[in-house]
This record gives sequence, structure tokens and C-alpha cells, in this order.
Amino acid sequence: MNISVKRFTLIAMLLAMTIVLSSFSIPVPGGHLYFNDLVIVTAALMLNPVEAFIVGGLGSFLGDLFFYPTPMFVSLVTHGLQAVVISLLISKKEHPALKDYVLAVTVGAIIMIGGYTIGRAFIYANPQTAMIKLPFQIIQASFGAIMAVILHTRLPLKKFLK
Repeated sequence: MNISVKRFTLIAMLLAMTIVLSSFSIPVPGGHLYFNDLVIVTAALMLNPVEAFIVGGLGSFLGDLFFYPTPMFVSLVTHGLQAVVISLLISKKEHPALKDYVLAVTVGAIIMIGGYTIGRAFIYANPQTAMIKLPFQIIQASFGAIMAVILHTRLPLKKFLK
């Protein structure tokens, strides 16, 4: 695989941002709201599926490993799958319209919400704990999706890669 220095640097920067933003959160009942979804979804809209997985899956895995390791494998699978699916859905379009972005990030948000809900139920062996966090997962996924679409459609991020 031939990758330019500019592209490699962008992937590394997005990976680092995902890791760092895994440590910043707002405490809520049953856990925290994290800001790394914004970077994961933005990266998935910009990058190919493999690169998106590196930023989303590996980035959130490492963020959890450094800051709160219990859900690190849930994060790897959930955010990795979320990033890959968003990337696949949006990269199929030559010139994506707003509805294409909305569809891609909505499917990604559903993957993230479902993945973390199921993952928490297994990690904590208690589905009630996972359900307490569900409304906050929806808020987190919605925030990341909406902000990423705004950033991606209003800033020339794709042009930066060309």
C-alpha cells in the first residue's frame, strides 16, 4: 500500500485525537459522555475503511487501554465497525449528498449505541446497567454524528486529502 506522508500524518493525528479525547468526558449517571465520537465519525467520512478502522477501532481501544481498560475490546469492535460501515457507505458515492451523509452517520450511530449497550451488558453482567447508560449513548452518538456531518460538509476536509 502506497500512502503519502500527508495522508499518514493525517491518520496519525486523527488517531492521537481519538486517544486523547477518550480521556475527556462529562460525568453522567451510569458513566461518562466522551467526545471521541466526533473524531471517529469525521475520520470515517474522510478515510477509506481500513484507515477509518485504525482511527476509530484502534484509537478508541488505545484510549480505553490508557484511561479505562474495562471496555477496550468493546470499543475496538464497536467503534471499528462503526467507522468501517460509515466509510463504506459514504465512499460508494462519487459526490455524496447531505442525505447520504445522514444515512451513513445514522447507521454508524446505531452500531455504536447497539454495540456499547450489548457490550456493557456482558462486561458488567447486568443489562440494567447498560440500559441506564442508553440515553447518554444516544446523545453521544447523535452529537458525534451531527457535528461530523457539519464539519465535513462545511470544511474542505476531503479536498485536503487530494
